[in-house]
Amino acid sequence: MTPPLAPSWSVSQWFNAGPDLGLASLRGRPVFLHAFQMLCPGCVQHAVPQSLKVAAAFADTDLAVIGLHTVFEHHGVMGPDALQVFLHENRIGYPVGVDAYRDDDPSTHPLPLTMQAYAMQGTPTLCLIDRRGRLRARHFGLLDDLALGAQIGALLAEPA
Repeated sequence: MTPPLAPSWSVSQWFNAGPDLGLASLRGRPVFLHAFQMLCPGCVQHAVPQSLKVAAAFADTDLAVIGLHTVFEHHGVMGPDALQVFLHENRIGYPVGVDAYRDDDPSTHPLPLTMQAYAMQGTPTLCLIDRRGRLRARHFGLLDDLALGAQIGALLAEPA
């Protein structure tokens, strides 16, 4: 069975990237999408450090490491200004998008749009997307570094 195409991202603002970054612009490259919240203990203690390790370990490849700040609680304290400080303090240099809400209003639905489109259960969630834009893995929680490295290596070895 052929994996489904990964849904487009709904991003209200980008950090460390231009405003036109999107999944379509990354076609031809494998993508490591890391969904997190800056006040999520599992994200801060495990997933963000893991994403930084992935970015460093695969810097010489065409793997695109992308963060998605997907806030589904405590909206008042996790806005873009606070996120910008968080990214600076944690030396996160890869692109990070702010998951959008319909009409930029969290009261319209409890979950942001990309989180809904990917059927994420919470944060942290990592998604692996192949060169053809197909969603190859979605994992809620922390994935072992060795297992993750093997999955990324397999995606990198696939032809475009």
